[in-house]
Amino acid sequence: MTVTDKLPAPLRGIVPPMITPLSDRDTLDHAGLARLVEHILAGGVHGLFILGTTGEGPNLSYRLRCELIERVGELVAGRVPVLVGVTDTAFVESVNLTEHAADAGAAAVVLSAPYYFPAGQPELVEYIEHIAQEIPLPIFLYNMPSHTKIAFEATTLERLFELPNVVGLKDSSGNMSYFHEAKQLVDRRSGLSLLIGPEALLAEAVLMGGHGGVAGGANLAPRLFVDLYEAAVRGDRDTVLMLQAKVIKLASTVYSVGQHASAFLKGVKCALSCLGICDDAMAEPFQRFRGPQRERIERHVRELELDHVIAPSRSLLPEGT
Repeated sequence: MTVTDKLPAPLRGIVPPMITPLSDRDTLDHAGLARLVEHILAGGVHGLFILGTTGEGPNLSYRLRCELIERVGELVAGRVPVLVGVTDTAFVESVNLTEHAADAGAAAVVLSAPYYFPAGQPELVEYIEHIAQEIPLPIFLYNMPSHTKIAFEATTLERLFELPNVVGLKDSSGNMSYFHEAKQLVDRRSGLSLLIGPEALLAEAVLMGGHGGVAGGANLAPRLFVDLYEAAVRGDRDTVLMLQAKVIKLASTVYSVGQHASAFLKGVKCALSCLGICDDAMAEPFQRFRGPQRERIERHVRELELDHVIAPSRSLLPEGT
């Protein structure tokens, strides 16, 4: 299927939350971005999600967010649907970003509860209803209570799933009881998509009837997560267990080097840098791994390559790599 500005209904498969390659705190690494997009798409993914948590969206200037949206639209060129994170504390900024995303050919936006001031559930419903009337693209709700302080409760989802331009939910709560309840609500309306955030839960979520996952590790190993998703769809338990072990190895190595909540993001960016795909500069307040931590990531990357967990396309790497 050739996708331009339309989404499959429901959207299924692996939709990586792409990191944002930077050369400094407010400058895109354009060459690295081009290599990263091709590396991810070469893994057979089913979509691309930019400006999410893994993409450091809230830490980026509006100018840079718009630049990224435009450039990714050009690079992807309709090969897969592009989803754009537009969560913001200001209603009008979410609308502005959505309009920019629509102009750049994005297929949908991803919207969590506004962070900082925690909204009540009635306020959250009204907020989504209002923004849905203002924007030109379909909406994936983004349940991320660890970052936004509140969740989309089941009764809230039930009401919001009635809105015609709400097309699905990305659940990053890690609560499988909640995921199961959301699945029951999704099943009531044809075309809604339910995607899982935590990659360790991908296979379980698909086996429960979920439509796929938004796996941060697919920045590094897109084919691994596509293969895991497809094995779960087939109900191939042996293959699922084998691939799940590789996912766990990725988490226990690259994601576990740092001491803080930013360790996952720093690890993924550093590993991509070690592979020669893109720079690993971070948006403030984060800083890249240096010295012993970078050396540990380099060792892990070599081990993961030998174990066929990550397999970057050598055609994407700089000469001499």
